Parts: sequence; structure tokens; C-alpha cells
Amino acid sequence: MKDKWIRYEYRKERTRRILQESVGDRPRLSVHRSLRYIYAQVIDDRSGKTVASATSLSKEFKGLKSRKNLEAAKRVGELVAKKAREAGVSRVAFDRGARVYHGRIRAVAEGARAGGLEF
Repeated sequence: MKDKWIRYEYRKERTRRILQESVGDRPRLSVHRSLRYIYAQVIDDRSGKTVASATSLSKEFKGLKSRKNLEAAKRVGELVAKKAREAGVSRVAFDRGARVYHGRIRAVAEGARAGGLEF
């Protein structure tokens, strides 16, 4: 049986490939979750550029008690949605990588939807 991290990489590549085949020309909202922080960015794959990004390391999150809980994740989603709308993006494809749609990943998606992005 393959190592856990090798299977993780396979799963991540498979989800990105399927996402590219199904959505086409929409930019993707990519979410990365570490043990301490959460990162989100809207990427236009056609031009290879990052349109908007937000992270719980930003100065907007200085007052929070914790930068790794559900509240911080939801605020990251709202912040990236605001920046993406300012850049002229309203429809995106949600790229959760190899992570399960649960917990902080789900909170980012809900925050982005509340911020005005359509998936």
C-alpha cells in the first residue's frame, strides 16, 4: 500500500484535474489549511495569475483570540470574496484540494458565499 502522503498527493491532483475538466474557464478558489492558519486564493488558471488572496495571518485578524478556529476561517472566506469582487470575479470553482468539505474548509466556503461569490 502506498504511503499516506503519496495517496494525499494523488487525491489532490485528481480533484484539480476533475475540477479543470468540469468548470472550464472559471477561476478557482483554492483553500489550504495548516495546523495554525488558513489560506485562500482565487487563481485564474488560464493566465496563471492570482486574482485575490487572504490568509488568517493578515493584519485584519490581529484582534482575534485564535487564528485557526471556525470564526477566523469564515472571515478569511469573506475577505477573499471581497477582494475577488473588487477584481471583477463573481463566479468561482471551489478547490478544496484533498481535504474533506468539513470544519474550517466548509467555513471558508460559507464565508465566501456570504461575501458574494457564487460556486
